[in-house]
Amino acid sequence: MPGPSTVNECMRRNPLTIKQGANLVEAIETIVNNKLTGLTVVDDGGLVVGVLSELDCIRAVLTSLYNDGDPEHALVSEVMTRAVNSCKPGDGIVEVAQSMLDTRQRRRPVIEDGKLVGQVSSANILWALMEHSRRKTFAPKA
Repeated sequence: MPGPSTVNECMRRNPLTIKQGANLVEAIETIVNNKLTGLTVVDDGGLVVGVLSELDCIRAVLTSLYNDGDPEHALVSEVMTRAVNSCKPGDGIVEVAQSMLDTRQRRRPVIEDGKLVGQVSSANILWALMEHSRRKTFAPKA
């Protein structure tokens, strides 16, 4: 029985992104309205420059509220996580899953030849691992 799949088999293609110069409130609305855990942040040329997680957003809003600031004035570039852990379409989901656990990050931009081709989330990985487990459990005995 072959091992669990690659990122290519479970990633979301054409993921929603946000530009680094976007307003934080716009980013939060995109995350909430689309039921996402975060967004990949790109520059004007479409290159990946960071990720914006729900926790990044919560941290920014709380910081603003505690300091009598206005979250309406914050930009994505000011609150995003700049250290991007990405993966490639051919990477194994087990390795990507372990990396997510190690870094406590729930999503990975999928980059091929320097371009964003998708995004894989912990939910995508979990689904793929369960599908593999089901195939293995229900595989005919030889």
